[in-house]
Amino acid sequence: MEPKPFILDLTVADLENLLVTWGEPKFRARQIHRHVHVNLANDPAAMTDLPKSLRERLATDIAWSSLTLRRTLTCDDGQTRKALFGVPPLGHPAESVLMIYPERATVCVSSQSGCLMRCVFCATGRLGLLAQLTAGQIMEQVYWAERELRALRPPPPGGYKAHLLTNVVFMGMGEPFNNFDAWWTSVERLHDPKGYNLGARSFTVSTVGLVPGIRRLAEAPLPVNLAISLHAPNDTLRGELMPVNKAFPIADLLNATRDYITQTKRRVSFEYVLLEDKNDRPEHAEELGRLLRTQYPPEQTMLFHVNLIPWNPVPSAPLTRSHRERVLTFQRILESYRVPCTVRVERGTEIAAACGQLAGMTETTPDANPQTTPVTVVQLK
Repeated sequence: MEPKPFILDLTVADLENLLVTWGEPKFRARQIHRHVHVNLANDPAAMTDLPKSLRERLATDIAWSSLTLRRTLTCDDGQTRKALFGVPPLGHPAESVLMIYPERATVCVSSQSGCLMRCVFCATGRLGLLAQLTAGQIMEQVYWAERELRALRPPPPGGYKAHLLTNVVFMGMGEPFNNFDAWWTSVERLHDPKGYNLGARSFTVSTVGLVPGIRRLAEAPLPVNLAISLHAPNDTLRGELMPVNKAFPIADLLNATRDYITQTKRRVSFEYVLLEDKNDRPEHAEELGRLLRTQYPPEQTMLFHVNLIPWNPVPSAPLTRSHRERVLTFQRILESYRVPCTVRVERGTEIAAACGQLAGMTETTPDANPQTTPVTVVQLK
C-alpha cells in the first residue's frame, strides 16, 4: 500500500494537482495551505470553510503527522521543553528543544536522526546516521514548538495573527549540510510570507564545518545565520575531537568562512566546546586568538565571534567539563586579541536537552542534579 502523502511535505502546487485529481477546484489549495501553515491546523475538521466532503477526503487520504511524539520532558519551570519523536518507518529518534525566555522563544530542531560526524564529545554522533528527515518532518518540529507556545499563552482577541516563536536553530540531531536540500526547503517554506512567515534572520544553521555546504549557503538567497563548530585551534587537536577535520582541515574551513563573510557581509559564529585539560588551557586560547586574528583582518572584527560552550555531560564519555574559572580565563584571553567572545547560556542539561546531549535519551543525565531543577516527564501514548 502506498503511504499517504504528508501534508507538510506538500507545496501549494502539489495540493492543487492533488485536488484536481479529486475533482476539486484549485483555489481550495490556498485555503488548505493557510489553515496548515498560518492557523497550524492539524485536523481537517477545523477547516470549516471547506466543504464537508473535502474535509472528509483530506482526513482519510492525507497524513496529518509524520513524526510520532513519544515523550516530552520539561525543566526550568516549564521554560525548557524537550520532545522525543519517532521517525517512520522504524521509529528512530529525533529530538527538539523549545527554550522560552521573557522576550523571545527559540526552538532547536533536528535535520537527521543520528549523525555521521561522530564528534567525540557529542551523544548524537554515537548513534551513526539512522534516517534523513524530510522538509515536512523538520517543519513539524517547528510547528510542535509553536503549538506548545500557543497552549501556554492564551490567544489574543481575534486569535493568533503571527507566530510566537522568534528563532529556529538547526542545532539538534544531525548535520544539516548532509541533508541540505530538505533542510533548505524547510527554511524556504517556513519563511514563506503566505505561510508561517518567519524572517530569514530568525534562522541559524550549525555545521561541523562542511566546506561545500558553507560555499553553497553563501550563494543562497535568504540571509540565514551561520554557526560553525571549531572546538580546537589546530588540526592535530581538532582531528582528535572531530573526524571531519581530516576531510576539511582548519585552513580550508577558515578560507571558506572568510569567503562567506566577504560575499554575504554576514557575521559567523564559531562554536567552541570547552573540555577540561583537552582544549581549554590558556595556551589553547592564545593559539586560537592568534589564528583568528591572522585569518580575519581588523575590519572584519564584528563579522565573527566565538561562542564558548562548557561541555554538557554525555554518559560514559571519557571527558570532563571545564571549570567556570577556566571558561572565564579562556574568554578573557580571546578578548585580549580583540576576538568578540560570549559564553553560551545553559539550558536543559537536566533533561539531556543541552548542546551535544540529544540522542533519544528519556532520562536525566547521570551528572545532573534533579534536586536543584525539577524535571517533569510527560509520557505519551
